[in-house]
Amino acid sequence: MDNNFTQEASFIRAKKRVKAIKGFYVHLIVYIIINIVISGIIIFGLIKSDYSFKDSLSNFGVYSTWIFWGIGMFFHWFGVFGFKSLGLGDDWEEKKIKELMDKEEQRSKNI
Repeated sequence: MDNNFTQEASFIRAKKRVKAIKGFYVHLIVYIIINIVISGIIIFGLIKSDYSFKDSLSNFGVYSTWIFWGIGMFFHWFGVFGFKSLGLGDDWEEKKIKELMDKEEQRSKNI
């Protein structure tokens, strides 16, 4: 019975993780597509209002949504991948407790 519960709990955690990763990648695709469209509209509008193509590329408005939405993308990425890539995932506490218990056991054997 405990084995079934453990497997089911692992499955649920894995499913949530996959959903979070998928959500990040969908967000990334939307970020890229929408920002390309917005930048294109801004560049086109600037060119129509007597800016040269080179001058319109140096306008902050072209990059502002990339930057500010990009900050949000960074935090979304960090929430999905960041802590896990730093070794501070869900099971970090369990691993650390086991490591400390093993060290304590080794120390008690040496006494």
